[in-house]
Amino acid sequence: MTNSARSIAHFDLDAFFVNVECLKDSKLKGRPILIGGKSDRAVVASCSYEARRFGIHSAMPMKLARRLCPQATVISGDMESYSKYSRLVTDIIRDTVPRFEKSSIDEFYVDLTGMDKFFGTVQYSAELRRKITKETGLPISNGMAVNKLVSKVATDEAKPNGQLQIPFGNERNFLAPLPVEKLPMVGEKTGALLKQMGVRTIKTLSEIPVQMLQNLLGKNGSELWRRANGIDETPVVPYQEQKSISTESTFESDTIDIRFLQAQLVKMTEKIGFELRQQNKLTGCITVKIRYADFNTVSKQSVVTYTSADHLLLEKVRELFDKLYDRRLLVRLVGVRFSHLVPGNYQINLFEDSNETIKLYQAMDSLSNRFGRYMIMRASGLI
Repeated sequence: MTNSARSIAHFDLDAFFVNVECLKDSKLKGRPILIGGKSDRAVVASCSYEARRFGIHSAMPMKLARRLCPQATVISGDMESYSKYSRLVTDIIRDTVPRFEKSSIDEFYVDLTGMDKFFGTVQYSAELRRKITKETGLPISNGMAVNKLVSKVATDEAKPNGQLQIPFGNERNFLAPLPVEKLPMVGEKTGALLKQMGVRTIKTLSEIPVQMLQNLLGKNGSELWRRANGIDETPVVPYQEQKSISTESTFESDTIDIRFLQAQLVKMTEKIGFELRQQNKLTGCITVKIRYADFNTVSKQSVVTYTSADHLLLEKVRELFDKLYDRRLLVRLVGVRFSHLVPGNYQINLFEDSNETIKLYQAMDSLSNRFGRYMIMRASGLI
């Protein structure tokens, strides 16, 4: 399919965590709000547009954010509520459009290709925005373009609570005057490197020979050049919430050793928690399975706030196992499954986690990548 035949809409809930809190307490509207842990070692998970005017942004140390805006209201955060509203918006989109991709807890791509035969896609997107806001109370912005890349940048330019269409053929002209940091894939380090070279706009970046960018950034150089020129053939991947990651263990001999069973659950949870983070996904549902010596199999599941953090996953796995296990019977097998998967990086249970906790997860995963999954693990998984 050629770009000219595509019509891709991107939807992004504005300051999602903050606006959910404003729904719960209307007195917060219009005030500088910081979502995150209240200790000096915590970081900012999200902040209101009023707080952003003070130079505050996500992942900033909370201590610095409070120094920049002493009058800000700090809220610990409520992932249960955020997950609930994310699912509500997902259900509305699922019931309205033919194909969509949930790219994070608060972002969606919708493929409206071919729908102009029946009605205007811009009008259709506007009506979907109104429907989401009417049924949830949450503001949402929308960009529409020939591909996912340009539609996402258009959404960022339309914020807050706006809509922007980039007509086919205008992709490069739209991107050209924007700062290079506006381009997805340009992080802090790449942005600093480009600025050292005098590259401040996407137009300048697009004019650099692709070979030069490859020499500078390796294989990412050619992809960056394509993006700077508005080229992106990435498809909208249909959202299927029921995809899962699971593991189970059948024992050499049936057992009622609680410590052994709990150690196995820790090892399995860490194993698939690592896989979850490697795939940049979060789980919204955890299931624990037990098969007894008589082959009777039972399971219990729980819908949880989206996460990929081992300490949160382990807490729920232990809770489910305690509710499920009948200590009078020998156990043959235990299993753990994570389902309701959505794309997304580790949600720094940003509300209480410190920079140290975040760095610890990153270091553990880095060691597992280099030396193998079982080179580093919790002591409770050793028995």
